Amino acid sequence: MKNKKRKLVIILLVLVVIGIGMTVWLIHRQNEEKIKQTLTDFVAKINEKNYEAMYQKATAINMSQEDFITKNKNIYEGMDSSNITVQISKIEKQNDEYQIAYHEKMYTAAGEVEFDNTVIVVKEKGENKLKWSPSFIFPQLGENEKVRVSTIKAKRGDILDRNDKKLATDGMILSAGIVPGKLGENKEQNIAKIAELTGVSEEYINQQLQASWVKEDTFVPIKKLTQSNTVVKEALLQIPGIMVNTEEGRVYPLGKEAGHLIGYVQDINAEELAEKEGKGYHTNSVIGKSGLEKAYEETLRGIDGTEIYITDANGNKLSEIKKQSKKEGQNVKLTIDASLQTKIYQQMEKDKGFFVVMQPITGELLALVSTPTFDSNDFVVGMTTKQWEELNHDSNQPLYNRFIQKYCPGSTFKPITGAIGLTTGKIDENEDFGYTETSWQKDSSWGNYQVTTLTGYKGAKNLLNGIIHSDNIYFAQTALKIGADSLAENLDKLGFNETIEFPLALAKSQYASQNGNQIQGETKLADSGYGQGSILVNPIHMASIYSAFANGGSMIKPYLEYDESKAQSNQRGEIFKPDVFSSEVANTIKEALIQVVENKEGTANDMKINGTTIAGKTGTAELKASSEDTNSGTLGWFDCFTVNRADGNDWLIVSMVENVQDNQEGGSHYLIKKIRTLF
Repeated sequence: MKNKKRKLVIILLVLVVIGIGMTVWLIHRQNEEKIKQTLTDFVAKINEKNYEAMYQKATAINMSQEDFITKNKNIYEGMDSSNITVQISKIEKQNDEYQIAYHEKMYTAAGEVEFDNTVIVVKEKGENKLKWSPSFIFPQLGENEKVRVSTIKAKRGDILDRNDKKLATDGMILSAGIVPGKLGENKEQNIAKIAELTGVSEEYINQQLQASWVKEDTFVPIKKLTQSNTVVKEALLQIPGIMVNTEEGRVYPLGKEAGHLIGYVQDINAEELAEKEGKGYHTNSVIGKSGLEKAYEETLRGIDGTEIYITDANGNKLSEIKKQSKKEGQNVKLTIDASLQTKIYQQMEKDKGFFVVMQPITGELLALVSTPTFDSNDFVVGMTTKQWEELNHDSNQPLYNRFIQKYCPGSTFKPITGAIGLTTGKIDENEDFGYTETSWQKDSSWGNYQVTTLTGYKGAKNLLNGIIHSDNIYFAQTALKIGADSLAENLDKLGFNETIEFPLALAKSQYASQNGNQIQGETKLADSGYGQGSILVNPIHMASIYSAFANGGSMIKPYLEYDESKAQSNQRGEIFKPDVFSSEVANTIKEALIQVVENKEGTANDMKINGTTIAGKTGTAELKASSEDTNSGTLGWFDCFTVNRADGNDWLIVSMVENVQDNQEGGSHYLIKKIRTLF
């Protein structure tokens, strides 16, 4: 009995000892977790740039709170540090202190930096705090030493035209600023004059002048200007206290002439910086925001060289933290001809419309113009709020890039309908459809709906005359003969409803507004035959379709990046869609389009140029929501291509101008006058 009691007592004692041990272990474990949390919380505050909270969580700091905040802000933000992480390897208790050994990683402007370090955690007034010293930032950083960041600027690549003319380049811009001590007695009046000339508010100017770093002899930047803005520059220099310096900046020699095509760069924003983390961008980086500057960002951008190092109090270099060599941006050479681009812009600058000029055999795009437009230089030097609002709310939509959108093509679509009719065998080019009036309907099931054509003409109602006279009735009947399903199937073969690979995002061409691939009803089908209904075509896609008529039935892929070997050989370019029409069908349509220009009754006879054979098609697209709609406006189109020019430099042009309903010349003929000046 006594042995049993003794065993029970021993068991109870063992359990008590184990319980005490477990309790001690749990308390120790909890303490360690709290110690770890002290360090990870402190690092989180660095990532948040909350330097005041860092000061509150630290102790043994040998400087004022203000100096602590300034030092940490300058170092961490000067390095452009982000995503700082620590991995704790060991915790040792030394009397009432805990020493933490850890491995730290951070991303900086010079790349990823990592190192091993230790820090002491102490309890102060019941709260765990880091025992901070400069060595917490970097182990080798002493009390009187400094962290320096040296940047070696990398050049952004140029955008060049086919003849190496610069369309975007790193150049010099003007920086207008104020030296506060030289504003004179009429300080307020002078600031008001500066605000008026620059478009910058007086409030903004005063905020800049009151910044903590500003002294009486400090140059305070107020507004950037283009080098060409000499009028504002000279006016500013008449005001006491103004200085105008030069600085590096992105320059666009063509300005408005290529605004939508080239686009512009601006300073990177916080969202973009987060998205590009780890790719060499920093808070002072510029980035392509639109156009080809954005599309070719990875090619064009230069990566600055950066060195992070420690110096003594006298500026002598002691040790290197991280160094990254600079990487120059690469040039992008385009197929664009700057002189042609300029000529077209000058013809179109007062209109709303677009021009696409392509070499029909190679696919090289020689000009892409959208008007009205903007000056890329204005975005680089910075717009005032007023300037931006005027541009953004302009009813003419200068920010809207028209050559990447899709539009109702009107009669320029008729050659496509005709080619599909021949390809499917649904029509014979010589068949006379037999009608005589300028309005027509299939039967009484159409109610009051009639297909109308502008003018009557003598002769057979066949394919050739239908194209020469731009006969809506002929192509409405052709569409009905083809049928909705067959027309849709053949349009899909031409790339409708398809994303075309291109540096800029092109709208998909379409033939149906609902269900994507179904033409709804007979009247919609009839309207589709002459480019109305729900037909919408992207201009660059239209150029590719018309190229099939120019080179025997295959659609050429339009391209923008210059290729020396392709340009010199002048051989047929990359095929986008092979053999969409037979060579016989393509040549039949081409010959008909030549007669649109050559025949005296052709709708584009005013495009005839002696010594140059041109195939073309006029088009007028009515943007009506209903038959009673008289306010939606009209689009004027003219698409054409030269045939075997003597110099071998054939052009294919797709052009459109908006709101031609009140133009007595008609939209197509208004465009023809402009196109003739290019030859």
